[in-house]
Amino acid sequence: MPVTTAKALERDIPVTLQVVGRAEAYESVTLKSRVDGQVAAVLFTEGQHVKQGDVLIRLDPTDFAARLQQAEASAARDAALVAKTRSDTARYVALKERNFVSEEKVNDIRTNEAAASANLRASRATVELARLQLTYATIRAPFTGVVGARLVFPGSSIKINDTALAVVNRVRPLLISFSVPEKHLPRLRAALGSGGGKTSRMTVDVSLPGEKSQHIEGEVRFLDNAVDSATGTILMKALLPNADEKLTPGQFLNVTLLLDTLLKAVTVPNEAIQQGAEGNFVFVVKEDSSVEMRKLETAASDGGLTAIGKGLQAGETVVTDGQLRLAPGVKIKSKEVASPENATTPATPTAATAK
Repeated sequence: MPVTTAKALERDIPVTLQVVGRAEAYESVTLKSRVDGQVAAVLFTEGQHVKQGDVLIRLDPTDFAARLQQAEASAARDAALVAKTRSDTARYVALKERNFVSEEKVNDIRTNEAAASANLRASRATVELARLQLTYATIRAPFTGVVGARLVFPGSSIKINDTALAVVNRVRPLLISFSVPEKHLPRLRAALGSGGGKTSRMTVDVSLPGEKSQHIEGEVRFLDNAVDSATGTILMKALLPNADEKLTPGQFLNVTLLLDTLLKAVTVPNEAIQQGAEGNFVFVVKEDSSVEMRKLETAASDGGLTAIGKGLQAGETVVTDGQLRLAPGVKIKSKEVASPENATTPATPTAATAK
């Protein structure tokens, strides 16, 4: 009965963690009005790309313009009163120097001037408030992004800080949020350099479910400061450029997180690893062409290869197919000997027959 074998070789194996994440907008704002009013015009198209400062919605400015004119008129009146009281103060001071009026009368005139000046400052503040309310009638994009569906239409009445007008999302760059089991927290902190006074770069590989051909690389930017006691996981976020806007906020994505890299780890094909009652094991080919059952500990798996933590040395030959026909002590006769050129080439299966 034919079996296949492969040699255990030394390679650098990445230690990865695969989780499901969700895309989030880098910035997201639900636009609301800062004044009560009525929508006069909606100036954007649903799904439109907008730049910071672009006008999205205009409210009816008639009331706000009238209030501004009224405030400006009051300010002009108070300015005239201030000019009159200043003139009166100068005249009465001159009369006081000639002893024509008393000191008390001069003090009354100066008090009138101070009161008029205070009224003028209040009127000017009212003008600024009215001018601000007039500017609030024009609603602009707070940042560059994509605007969503129209939530109001011309003629709609809106309330201050209550009615949602539109949602603007910044999708370049994009955030990917995902949760990682708390058992990986020490390795995550070591990889990010937390607490050591330095920050390391930690990358993730993101792909769409069912579409493994396209991969996008991102960088971890956030590790939460507490573990969720309900799920036993900790929240992380990665930043993706998303220059072509292939990803949209709300999408579920496959996230592969690179935790570490095992340097010169002993590796065998995944097919060689067998599950037993006492854990993982492999069939190792000895010098006399017999096989033995060897218990081992696995460290990581990537690209069809498994890194061995304990139980196997580089250069040993293991059975990768036909294990069901083997038992300890059974001899095999190799038809071909695998001789890879170097330790970085993939393991070459070797055909053999069991006797």
